[in-house]
Amino acid sequence: MIPGLINFQLLLAGLSYRMTFILSIVFCTALAMIVHELGHLVAARTCRVAASEIGLGLGPRLCGVRLGSLTFSLRLLPLGSFVRLDGIVLAERSVAQQLLVHLGGIIFNLIAGLAAHGTIFGWINLLVAVANLLPIYQHDGWKCGVVMMRALLRKKSPAVEWVFTFSGGFASLVILSSLIQVFK
Repeated sequence: MIPGLINFQLLLAGLSYRMTFILSIVFCTALAMIVHELGHLVAARTCRVAASEIGLGLGPRLCGVRLGSLTFSLRLLPLGSFVRLDGIVLAERSVAQQLLVHLGGIIFNLIAGLAAHGTIFGWINLLVAVANLLPIYQHDGWKCGVVMMRALLRKKSPAVEWVFTFSGGFASLVILSSLIQVFK
């Protein structure tokens, strides 16, 4: 090699490795989100709560496939995933059944994470499970907290739920900040 010139074979090998790593993280994250939503779906079906859609991403629908009564859709913004449940039927179920449905995704991610231990897919599943336990608005941890508060109060209380939402968000920020400090 001539001094001062770039070794293109090494450069391409490095880019190829980085690109493969990035694509594997993107693919494993999407797959972990699908596993998570399938966990909610299985728990909902177990508790006889209807589901109409599983979506990967948020925003406008790009495409979808209907299988029986369930639509699988791909959305424009790759920022999350969801399963559209019948909320009225879910609210009529027992507290234990509501918690099972909300925790179903986390349970599936933990199982997948432990089964794929030591792989990128395993670590991403564990990360998705832990992140969903945080009491952040509309995450599973928050939904479980709301179900438990309503059961304890025996009614809906917008003021209490508002306080829980903001305190849960603050607690999540403290937890994340602490983790960042620990792993610096």
